[in-house]
Amino acid sequence: MNGKFILTCSGCGKTFAPSPELYLCPDCSRNNDTVNPPKGVLKAVYDYEILSKHKEEVITGNFWDLIPLLKKESLPKLRIGETPLYRFDRIDGETLTFELYLKDDSQNPTFSFKDRASAVVSAYARENGISTIVAASTGNAGSSLAGICASQEQKAIIIVPKSAPHAKLTQIVMYGATIVPVNGTYDMAFDLSMEATKEFGWYNRNTAFNPLTIEGKKTVSFELFKQLSRAIPDYIFVPVGDGVIISGVYKGYEDLLKVGLIDRMPTVVAVQAAGSSNLIENIGKPDFTIKPSNTLADSISVDIPRNFFMAQYYLLQYKGEWLSVTDDDIVNASKILARNTGIFAEPAASTAFAGMLCYQKNQKLLSKQRVVVLLTGSGLKDLKAVSSVINIPNAIDPTVDSLRKNEWIKF
Repeated sequence: MNGKFILTCSGCGKTFAPSPELYLCPDCSRNNDTVNPPKGVLKAVYDYEILSKHKEEVITGNFWDLIPLLKKESLPKLRIGETPLYRFDRIDGETLTFELYLKDDSQNPTFSFKDRASAVVSAYARENGISTIVAASTGNAGSSLAGICASQEQKAIIIVPKSAPHAKLTQIVMYGATIVPVNGTYDMAFDLSMEATKEFGWYNRNTAFNPLTIEGKKTVSFELFKQLSRAIPDYIFVPVGDGVIISGVYKGYEDLLKVGLIDRMPTVVAVQAAGSSNLIENIGKPDFTIKPSNTLADSISVDIPRNFFMAQYYLLQYKGEWLSVTDDDIVNASKILARNTGIFAEPAASTAFAGMLCYQKNQKLLSKQRVVVLLTGSGLKDLKAVSSVINIPNAIDPTVDSLRKNEWIKF
């Protein structure tokens, strides 16, 4: 048994010893259905009182005391996390009055933030003698789990909607995973994966179902703490679909707060695509309502945000903010981001940047504030999404005179 942590229900507060068979609180999840976000999502809790007496050791140990694993050797050999944090001072020739930082998680092994969660889930499975892991995915979580399992000699079974981007499906197949396309949405794939978990005994990686996914994703907050020399950002813009990444960001900073390494929380901004904004549109409402998702940002396109209740708690508890942006805003933000920074982000990642641009336009970002944008995936994962802003010119004759006459070149 792993004695480093316990699991606490985010609803009723009951505590449980962790085990591979435990995903949700048995009591709170008893009446869960397929048309509402699940209740009973569990959260890992550590002995913060003891850790607070050894704050510096927590840092020098690279926060291992706050990771739900027994042995570092259980983790994949691949370099996961420790992604770059870039500072940029200008956008389209305009000098920024605030400090803009871009956390580029496309530099992970499968080019996605999701590797953080897959690594912890895979390692925990390895420590418990589990060799087969299943996940539902629109592409990124699936390709991430497939790649991580390939490095760990584990079997991955990935259930995806058949409409998932071809590049992500290609990754899954190339990593040697078993891919199962379904005629339906991500939510249908999610439900099928949970039924398969019960039927076949596979370990399930699904976000907002497996509590260790949040423990993997929270590591980005630990890295930001170090990379910003322990300073707390004024704003962190996060793309939101299921609500797990934003919960992970909050959980990481909450751990730091409980250990006593920070004295306040950053303002975390949840940014959703307007065509898939079921999480932010239901915050504070007594009854959950669903609008069918319709956005090109496939990685955050979900009808039922599975981690709604935890994300809502964090946003309200720590005074977070939220907004939605249109698909046009997302594509435009992707283009602005690429031409100003050299970072080509997929639509889901560009959603966070679009949110930052919206705040900048409305003059919500003040002078000297530290602003972090979480870029969660590479643009090479979904080239079709930006095809509307791509215009490749016709070929010319290979002569200098043809270059001189070319309307695309400014001399």
